Amino acid sequence: MRLFYSATSPFVRKVLVLAHEVGLNDSIRTVAVTLSPTAPSAELSARNPLGKIPALELDDGTTIYDSRVICEYLDGLHSGPRRIPESGPARFDVLKVQALADGIVDAGILVRYEILLRPEALRWNDWLRGQCDKVIGGLTSLEQEVGTFGALLDLGQIAALCAIGCLEFRRPLDAHPEGAIDMRERFVRLFAWYDVQIRRPSLQSTAPR
Repeated sequence: MRLFYSATSPFVRKVLVLAHEVGLNDSIRTVAVTLSPTAPSAELSARNPLGKIPALELDDGTTIYDSRVICEYLDGLHSGPRRIPESGPARFDVLKVQALADGIVDAGILVRYEILLRPEALRWNDWLRGQCDKVIGGLTSLEQEVGTFGALLDLGQIAALCAIGCLEFRRPLDAHPEGAIDMRERFVRLFAWYDVQIRRPSLQSTAPR
């Protein structure tokens, strides 16, 4: 299998961490692509019409995307404990945390695009505030979820760890119009959990760079 990826993407990282945790990392070859919202990759777009990463090309030449679908696919390939429960309330608990984490990342990326791509004179502070507040709201909810996390690193936890790692790497809350927000000071319990889990080999080897 070939995974089209960028080393800085938290969505790619989610796939790679899951692959490491379930013993499939040696089955995946990574293919680096360079892209931006204004400069898509032709190689990637030929496989994913949305031009987004990650995209996983299977051995038969078909391609699946996005990260949620890829993770579901990979979780069905191993013989160990499922990282996405197959049914019942536990399944939707995991998927809900994944959706929350992915939403945090989406809002953080929109902040980055506003700062990085839009000329300063055209930046919209209300937009920045709205996206930063989504990140804060998401982190507040994640901190409440920490006490429910089990010993098995499920996909919800993986997504949460990758989202927090992205925030530490890109620091979108530094752009809050009312002033930079210190996540570690504000979300002590969440970061205490994060600092323990981030030592795992699967997360160390996939850190954004």
